[in-house]
Amino acid sequence: MLQIQNVSKNFEGVRAVDDVTFTVENNEIHGLIGPNGAGKTTMINLISGLLSVSSGEIIIDDVPIHKMAAEARARLGIARTFQNLRLFRNLSVRRNIEVAEIHARDKGASDPALIEDAIDRFGLRSSLEEAPGSLPYGQMRRLEIVRALALRPKVLMLDEPAAGMNSEETGALFENLTWLRERHPCAIVLIEHDLTFIMSACEKLTVMNMGSLLASGLPQDVTKNQEVINAYLGQGNKDQQERNK
Repeated sequence: MLQIQNVSKNFEGVRAVDDVTFTVENNEIHGLIGPNGAGKTTMINLISGLLSVSSGEIIIDDVPIHKMAAEARARLGIARTFQNLRLFRNLSVRRNIEVAEIHARDKGASDPALIEDAIDRFGLRSSLEEAPGSLPYGQMRRLEIVRALALRPKVLMLDEPAAGMNSEETGALFENLTWLRERHPCAIVLIEHDLTFIMSACEKLTVMNMGSLLASGLPQDVTKNQEVINAYLGQGNKDQQERNK
């Protein structure tokens, strides 16, 4: 469903993403992980069109999109949430969702029943007429997901959706993502620092560090990769662990 082929991004001589290649299958939950500054959010911005690639190709459902505007990519099925919330603060919760539904109707993909189910599933029914800023942080995160889902995406990208959530909310998020994929089959790309959540939620992982690809594959294989261990723990921590065995 999503192909990243030799993608690089330069910022005035700084190579933020360096020749990264990975694929995301249809209806797969795919984790994109790595230490802070690894290039994960930059990659999401490149896929969604917020940034343009310096080189390489991005393909969704066999259609190259890397030269398209962000709006055109959204119409083809790319939807996302943001690490820093970007809700329409001057609109109600209901209107935030309806903005996305309008775009879905324009491309003939509207599904009101899906959104009504999602509103209930994500616990937003009682808050529809409220301003987003009045909601608890976790509920604002859930609103962003429902708004993105209203676009009827082929690829849904979630940038740290569990940030600021407690363990109970994180558990509910896992259940909601499982429901979402069953109710609206799509590929989900998930950036998250909570490795317990990532390991339970994702079928595949791609690991980045300092803009480069470290590993991509099954979670149980990726987490045994020595480069991945070093990137997360540091060589000194690894040596200490060996001494403690």
